[in-house]
Amino acid sequence: MRDLLRLPKAHLHVHLESTIRPGTLREIAAANGVPLPRLHAPAGAGPLFTGFRAFADHGSLVRSCLRRPEDFHRVAVEFCADEAAQGTRYVEVTFTAASHGERLGRLEMPLEAVLDGLAEGAAAHGLEYGVILDHSRRRSVERAWRTMRLAARYASHGVVAIGMAGEESYPLAPFAPVIDAAHDAGIRLVHHAGEACGPASIREAVEVGRTRRIGHGIRILDDDELVAEVRERGIPLEVCPSSNVALGFADSLAAHPLPRLRAAGLALTLNTDVPSATGSGLAGEYARVRDAFGYDDTVLAEFARASIEASFAPADVKGRLRREVDAWLAPAEGRPSHTGR
Repeated sequence: MRDLLRLPKAHLHVHLESTIRPGTLREIAAANGVPLPRLHAPAGAGPLFTGFRAFADHGSLVRSCLRRPEDFHRVAVEFCADEAAQGTRYVEVTFTAASHGERLGRLEMPLEAVLDGLAEGAAAHGLEYGVILDHSRRRSVERAWRTMRLAARYASHGVVAIGMAGEESYPLAPFAPVIDAAHDAGIRLVHHAGEACGPASIREAVEVGRTRRIGHGIRILDDDELVAEVRERGIPLEVCPSSNVALGFADSLAAHPLPRLRAAGLALTLNTDVPSATGSGLAGEYARVRDAFGYDDTVLAEFARASIEASFAPADVKGRLRREVDAWLAPAEGRPSHTGR
């Protein structure tokens, strides 16, 4: 088994606010006089989250700790260091910019501070990056418009897409005018769907949402026709196995539908989503999948290549990363290979 920290990977589904180092969060909360959110469940208290709403509420508490430009900047710099240590070579990090900006009364400040931090961290660690601005389906259409305008304004500074996230029971239809305007302006769209809700949410993301990728999408297997359509259209899924387990959308890693998604011929990428909830970075996620399903290095390289192809990285970056994945696998040439279960 090769070192997964050395496998070049693209990371396409990870929320910046969930990557903050515990020590950093403590220091930022103390500096801003904000109560520190519970970072893990006390012994014997059961899981940290009892459902998606509890998880989302916890995320709001974490976000409330971030108040100053230096808070956002520091988190972004450290994020780059931590991703590079996982073997991530290109990352698209999701950030709830408009929500922070409205909360602090300075719409552009959080995004500008994050972009500055990403530029600094990426330069220091040899990382390529893009930013996806997300918007909760529970929140107003007016804020979605602000998110879209931020994406347009900062497209030349690293913003690569926008997307609808949050509780999937809230439909995309109210946001259709924003989605259409973003599409017409050349802004890419990437939506969460098919995690808590069924295939209808995925179809809505494809048809109403004009999505380029599907965040999660594990419930697609409930609809054979939709599986065929998404496969034929080549729409990749951003699969986050450990997150699905942590939030109760899969009973265990062994019970996760990843092998069935792969057997269906769908384009699959592996991601962490919310590392603070799973306790795993990207290389750790690859290792968990390897151990749970008996996948060998050839299959893990398959996931890495899929992540590169599904990314919004420039063509030259994709080409370089493909060659690096091939180099990671090269010593296995001439030996029997296995496709895994």
